[in-house]
Amino acid sequence: MNYKKTIPVLMAVSFICVMCSCVSNRIENAEVRMSEFIDSLMREMTVEEKLGQLNLVTGGDMVTGHVMEVELENLIRRQEIGGVFNVKGADKILALQKVAVEETKHGIPLLVGADIIHGYETVFPIPLALSCSFDTVAIERMARISAIEASASGINWTYSPMVDICRDPRWGRIAEGNGEDPYLGSILAPAYVRGYQGKNMSGKNEIMSCVKHFALYGASEAGRDYNVVDMSRQRMFNEYFLPYKAAIQAGAGSVMTSFNLIDGIPAAANKWLMTDVLRKLWGFDGLLVTDYDVISEMSKLGYAPLKEASVKALEAGTDMDMVSAGYFTTLAQSLKNGDVTENMIDNACRNVLKAKYRLGLFKDPYKYCDTTDVKHKVFTPEHRSAARKIATETFVLLKNKKELLPLSTNGKIALIGPMADAANNMCGMWSMTCSPSKHISLYDAMRDAVGEKAQILYSKGCNIYRDEDMENLANGIRPIARGDDQRLIADALRAASGADVIVAALGESAEMSGESASRADLDLPDVQKELLKALVATGKPVVLLLFTGRPLTLTWEDANVDAILNVWFGGSEAANAICDVLFGKESPSGKLTVTFPRSVGQIPLYYNHVNTSRPDSDPAAFNRYQSNYIDERNEPLYPFGYGLNYTTFAYGDLQLDTDTLTRDGKITASVKITNTGKRKGTEIVQLYSRDTFASLARPVKELKGFHRITLKPGESKVVTFEITSAMLGFYNNELEYVCEPGEFEIMVGPDSEKLSVKKFFYEEAFE
Repeated sequence: MNYKKTIPVLMAVSFICVMCSCVSNRIENAEVRMSEFIDSLMREMTVEEKLGQLNLVTGGDMVTGHVMEVELENLIRRQEIGGVFNVKGADKILALQKVAVEETKHGIPLLVGADIIHGYETVFPIPLALSCSFDTVAIERMARISAIEASASGINWTYSPMVDICRDPRWGRIAEGNGEDPYLGSILAPAYVRGYQGKNMSGKNEIMSCVKHFALYGASEAGRDYNVVDMSRQRMFNEYFLPYKAAIQAGAGSVMTSFNLIDGIPAAANKWLMTDVLRKLWGFDGLLVTDYDVISEMSKLGYAPLKEASVKALEAGTDMDMVSAGYFTTLAQSLKNGDVTENMIDNACRNVLKAKYRLGLFKDPYKYCDTTDVKHKVFTPEHRSAARKIATETFVLLKNKKELLPLSTNGKIALIGPMADAANNMCGMWSMTCSPSKHISLYDAMRDAVGEKAQILYSKGCNIYRDEDMENLANGIRPIARGDDQRLIADALRAASGADVIVAALGESAEMSGESASRADLDLPDVQKELLKALVATGKPVVLLLFTGRPLTLTWEDANVDAILNVWFGGSEAANAICDVLFGKESPSGKLTVTFPRSVGQIPLYYNHVNTSRPDSDPAAFNRYQSNYIDERNEPLYPFGYGLNYTTFAYGDLQLDTDTLTRDGKITASVKITNTGKRKGTEIVQLYSRDTFASLARPVKELKGFHRITLKPGESKVVTFEITSAMLGFYNNELEYVCEPGEFEIMVGPDSEKLSVKKFFYEEAFE
C-alpha cells in the first residue's frame, strides 16, 4: 500500500465527515432554537390566540371565487388571523404587517400568500407548457424570478407548485400541472421548490412554496372540478403520489389539501393521508393548509357540518383553515366539549409558527416589505428576456408538411384569428398579478419581427364562440371584443386572398382552462373551425398557431392543415417568443407531456397504461372480441413525448453494456444521435422501461429518464443512461417497494411510440 497517497485521501475523507457533522449540528441547533422560541411564545398565548393563527382569510384584491368580506386590520388587531392572501402591493402588506407586529400583544407577523403559479408581473408559460420543455433548469429559473418579484411586492408564500398527475384533458386544471407522467412530475416538482425557496428561505427574495393539491385531485371523475376521486392505494403509491413525495423530499415548506374525497373521506379530514402518509411515512414537518373553503364544503359532500368537519380536519393533521373560519369559530367550543384536545390545537399552531420562523419573519417581520425595491425587481428587462427564451422551449411543433415552417420574413403574410390581436390573453390562466396592458399582441410582435421586409395582413376572422353568452363564460376576466362572424370571416378571406401564406391564430382563450374551466367538447370552438376550413379551402398554405391550456381533438386539423405549432399560453413575452420560432430565430424543441386524443370518447388516454387481457392486434381495423372501438382507433393523435423540430435527428442502434442486472449493479444504455438536417436543433432523448412479468400487472412502458441535447447540422453525440434496480421497482399490494427478478425491456427514442427496444434480466429482488 502507498501510504503517502493514502494519508491525503484519509485526511480529505475526515475533513468531509467533519464538515458534514458541522452542517448537521447547525441544522439541529437551529431546529432546537426554533422549538425553544415557539414553545416560549405559545406558553404566553391563549387558546383563542392559537386558534387565530389557524385562520387564513382573503384580502380580495385578487379574486378567485366568493370573497369573504372582512375588515383585515380589525381582525389582525384582535389576533384572529394568522395569514392573509390575495393582497397585492408591498405598501398594503407593510401596513398589515405593522398592525400585526406593533398593535398586538405578541407581535406575531402574518403569512402573506398568493397564487404565483407561473410568474408574478413577469408571466411565464403555463405549467403544462413549461413541462414540455423537459428543462429543470428553466423551470427553476422561472420559479426563482417569480419569488424575486413576489417577495419584492410583499408576498412570502406561493400556492405552487401544483403537481397533480392528470390524464383527462377535460379537466381545466390540467393546465396548472406537469402532465400525465409520474416520473417527469417527480423530476420537475423539486425544481419549482428550489426556485421558490432557494437554499432555506432565509434570503429576502426566497418565499415558501406550497405543494398542491394533496392528493389525487387530477384524477377527478369526468374531468369535472371538485369531483370525487376513487382509486386503489397501490395505484396512488405507484403513480399519483410520486410528484408530491418528490416535492416533500426537496424541502417544500407547506402542503395544500385537495377538494376531493379519498376512500370516501374528504382529503383534509383523511388522517391516513395527512398523518400516516404525509407526516409519518414521508417525514413532512411543515405547514398543512386547506384549499379555499374546503372545511365548510365538507357539508356539501355529505360528510359533516362545519363544526364536526373542523374537528375531523384537525384530527387528521390539517393545520390551517383557508376562508371557512371553521377552526376559529368552532374549535373553542369543541375543546370545551372534549371533542378535541389543546394538544391538537397546539400542534397545528406550532406548525403555523414554524413556517413563519423558517421564513425569518420573527427575526425581521418587514423582510418582504421594502416598498422602494419593487420597481427594480419586477418586470425587468432581464426577467422578460428569460421569459421569452423559456417560452420558445415550450412550443410543440405537431406538424410541418413540406417544411413550411419556419416562415420567411418576406412577402405577404395573412395573420387571421381571434387570438391574433388579443394581448390580454397571451399570459394564460392564473395570472391575476400581472398587468396585461404591458403585453403586446401577436399582431404587433409580427410587425416588429418582419419590419419593412414583409407585409402583415391582419383580420380577426371570427369570435371565440359563435354564441355570445358562451364566449362570455369562456373568456371570464380576459374579454375579447366581439364582431359579426359573417362579416369577420368575409374580411378574413379577403386578407387571405392577397397573401402568400396564412397564419391562423386559433384555439382557446386564456380563461378556457384553469380552475372551474372543464370542457366536455375538446374540438376547436364552432365558428373557429368554420373559419379554419374556409382558410384551408383557399388553397394557400396554412399555419395553425394553436393556443390552448389542454390537449384538443385535432383530427381534421392534422389531416388538412399544412403546419401546426402548439404555443399553449406563453406568458408576458408569448407574442415575441412565437415570432422567434415562427420565423426561425429559434427552433421548436418542446415535447408533449400529455397525450392528445383523437376523440373525447378515448379519454382517459395515456401512454403508460396497463395492457388489457385482449390487446388490439390491428389498429387499422375493428377487431371483434379485442379491446378496441367500433368507431375509433385506440391510438392517440399525438403520443406522449411527441414533438417535431426544424431539423431531423437519426437514432443509431440502442446498445446495452450487459444483459444482466444485479441488485447493486447497473446497466449502461447508449445510443448515438445525429442531426441529419440543415439547422441546429435540440432533441429530448427519452428512456422507457417495462417489467415484462410481475406480481402486479405493470404498464406497457414507463418513462425513466431523458436528456436534452443540442446538435449542429451533421453533429453526433452518444447519449447514455444508467439503469439500476432501484429505478425499476414498484409498490406491491402490501405497499412495499420491490424489484422482482425477471425479464425487462429498455426503450429509447424521440417519443413514447418510436422506440428501439433491448431486453435484459434482473437476477435478484430489490430489498
